[in-house]
Amino acid sequence: MFDLTRLEAIVAERAASPDPDSYTAKLARRGVGKVAQKVGEEAVETVIAALSEDDKALTGEAADLLYHLLVLLHLRGVPLADVMAELQSRTARTGLAEKAARTHEG
Repeated sequence: MFDLTRLEAIVAERAASPDPDSYTAKLARRGVGKVAQKVGEEAVETVIAALSEDDKALTGEAADLLYHLLVLLHLRGVPLADVMAELQSRTARTGLAEKAARTHEG
């Protein structure tokens, strides 16, 4: 089954690729700032799809968002496992308690 861990490995492999036709490699070469901007654009497109488009459009935009987020995490050297561990720690508390703790953490 395909999952985000597999996508993370694909992103890492393609980001290091010298292939001039690799979108991931081109994106990675543009740097963190450009990729962060792209994540923002994809997030907005996901919101728009959620509010005014069909499920297929939302699915496509969500996939774009996850992909670009994984490229950003790769460029910053943040493993998906760290994000998953953070999510796991947050689910150990109720949503309101977790949010309150996050607000005070900074």
